[in-house]
Amino acid sequence: MDNLGQLLLERFENCSDAPALNDAGGMLSYRVLAGNALRVASALRLLGISEYEPVLVPVANETRDIAALIGVWVAGGVVVPIGRHSPHAVIESLRQATGARLFIANDNAVLVTRVSPQEPPIRPLLKGAALIIFTSGTTGRPKGVVLSHHAFIGKLHAIDEMLNFPPETQTLLVLQITFVFGLWVTLLTLLKGGTVWMYRRFDPAEVLAVLNEKRISEVAFVPTMIRKILTANESLAPSSAANIKSRILTGGEPFGRELSRRLQMFARNGIVDIYGLTETCSSDFFLREKDQAAFAGTIGRPGPRVQFRIADDQSRELPMQHIGELQICTPFIMNGYLDEPDLTRSSFVDGFFRTGDLAQVREDGQVELAGRIKDLIMRGGTKISPLELDHILLEHPAVAGALTTGIPDEIIGERIHALVVPRAGAGVDEAELRAFVASRIERFKCPDVYHFAQELPTGRTGKVDRNALRDLLLRKN
Repeated sequence: MDNLGQLLLERFENCSDAPALNDAGGMLSYRVLAGNALRVASALRLLGISEYEPVLVPVANETRDIAALIGVWVAGGVVVPIGRHSPHAVIESLRQATGARLFIANDNAVLVTRVSPQEPPIRPLLKGAALIIFTSGTTGRPKGVVLSHHAFIGKLHAIDEMLNFPPETQTLLVLQITFVFGLWVTLLTLLKGGTVWMYRRFDPAEVLAVLNEKRISEVAFVPTMIRKILTANESLAPSSAANIKSRILTGGEPFGRELSRRLQMFARNGIVDIYGLTETCSSDFFLREKDQAAFAGTIGRPGPRVQFRIADDQSRELPMQHIGELQICTPFIMNGYLDEPDLTRSSFVDGFFRTGDLAQVREDGQVELAGRIKDLIMRGGTKISPLELDHILLEHPAVAGALTTGIPDEIIGERIHALVVPRAGAGVDEAELRAFVASRIERFKCPDVYHFAQELPTGRTGKVDRNALRDLLLRKN
């Protein structure tokens, strides 16, 4: 069945009054979840939703969000997830990018509204689509990754082959469901008849308490979250320090040997380090529990029906122990980037997707990452385009120049540093600048540290040089 919504509703029939979702508002049974989803679908049909029409769905890790997702799919629409508390400018930019006229106003109750009278354009790329997930791109504009029902359902089955979620599994969700990692963890749990414990915000102390009090079997984190949890646990008295009894799933950024070592002393039921991309429906490589001690620092081996190669800049396959671009061939691949056919074509070569990540195959056959080709900043497991931030800073009337980069940080991977050049005769107030940026972009993309100078660093050709800025800041630190 190539519709995520129909597949989920079919599985829900076997669960009836069993708990499906829990959030701060209480428990939602499978029966009630299905009823809520069908009401969303009915409301969309009354508004005249077209087949594979994009629908903006604001989410905040609450039970009603899942009903909204399923309802859109059942009605034949395509989900465009966005953080419920995103600035208006971000929501409006996604509305314009998708041409969406339908919006799930998911504040106190699920309410479907029409925000534009104009139907979105007909796009062959959206045929069979389930999701449009926007990710940062090297152009400075977020890219709309179009994922089909067929690919996402196939990847859910492939992930389950590797992880074997038990029936009635209990999953703790602190990852946002605007991202593919949070989505698949949630949907796979529901397909297995389990319960998802949903939390709107990540609080290390609260997470430790939940993992001690409840019989959680699966919990998914990005490594940044794990670092914060380990720090919180180390501050406790030995008698009250926790041992995580859940299996830990981690991904979204390099895990590293030291973090793996520390976590193994803390987690009782194993760790699975997962590498994947939104474009491939996530979860392409797995470093299994039994391999953690020997192969920590690698991303392990490919999952079911995933092929890969390490290629040079001419896309010629390199031998073992040579660093090149990691390229992936999988049936669980995106339809393409929304309205960007040239970018879609350039992202593939010989049927392999170009990840932009540097890697090598070690003698033991494990794949090890060696950095990134692109300039993307990896902050807390999320890839952020520095060029996107440059453009926003340059919109400020007192800013003449701006350049952003990522600087390594032990807790969140990288912190975002912004160098700002004020316009002649204009003063730039940092607090006002922070507020200006926060009104135009999601909070997790906002710079952590601001620097001010009279000019931007340049390279040998006279062009602004982001690497030179990064080197300068590293020397200062």
